[in-house]
Amino acid sequence: KSWLPELIHQVSEQQQHETVMMPQGPFPTEQQSALGRQVMQLLGFDFNSGRQDVSIHPFCGGVPSDVRITTRFDEADFTQSLMGIIHETGHARYEQGLPPELLTLPVGQARSMGIHESQSLFFEMQLARHPAFIARLAPLIRATFGEQPAFSQENLIRLYSRVQPGLIRIDADELTYPAHIMLRYEIEQQLIEGHIDAADIPELWDLRMQQYLGLSTRGNFREGCLQDIHWTDGSFGYFPSYTLGAMYAAQFAAALQRELGDFGSLLQQEDGLEQLFHWLQQHIWQSASTQDTDALVRQATGETLSPGHFRRHLEQRYLR
Repeated sequence: KSWLPELIHQVSEQQQHETVMMPQGPFPTEQQSALGRQVMQLLGFDFNSGRQDVSIHPFCGGVPSDVRITTRFDEADFTQSLMGIIHETGHARYEQGLPPELLTLPVGQARSMGIHESQSLFFEMQLARHPAFIARLAPLIRATFGEQPAFSQENLIRLYSRVQPGLIRIDADELTYPAHIMLRYEIEQQLIEGHIDAADIPELWDLRMQQYLGLSTRGNFREGCLQDIHWTDGSFGYFPSYTLGAMYAAQFAAALQRELGDFGSLLQQEDGLEQLFHWLQQHIWQSASTQDTDALVRQATGETLSPGHFRRHLEQRYLR
């Protein structure tokens, strides 16, 4: 809260001077799905223990021996569905990596939603949006949809690091997403403590949206406080798991790269991805719930959760 709004402003100002070409569709759903399966295979998804399908809202569910992931496709824009598939593959790899001998026990389950989100965000944000991974994606995209200038490696890197403050949380980029979480957490905290009533939410929502993202939702409930299902289904306290996951992911990425080398050099190696997945298996997946979260993070990274890793990651990626 003390530094994110200013960082968003700095990056938005800087990116005004960058040119980004948007891919020109249409992009048939069948081709997008085929590309998604290729990328899932690249990321080590076990198709003998799971599958990919279509739904209105992406999700990952099932059990480790049968993990189902879904995504939604927009034939005018493949970029969001591709990253959505990678995100859900991160969830799926965590489930598929849990120790099979413990699967019938509580300690064999995933540690928490924060750790679960850390794996999906590790795959989507730390790995897949890294220039070295985009270098692997670019030829797959061109082979699927044909040649066009927007599919150059350089343009895809700019496209996948574009910052654009918006009203909708699920469409937010990596940098502005935590602002949406701060807004919701502060409001629900006041609700739980009895300092405000439900009728106060629209005004507070607009106030914080202007404070954190420079946007207004006054009179716009649909794109404001009614856009999420969490509060209506009673999931209070859930929103922070998304940003906790982003912070854990940044910390895991920093520890992994200290041991194995930075993503740039690691992904140039033929077995670079396999080394990366082995590190996650050894340090996170096989632990399941045999340790509490602090202990798991400490054994993986040498310290408990520290948001400094997340800040450094954002500054290094976006302040170019």
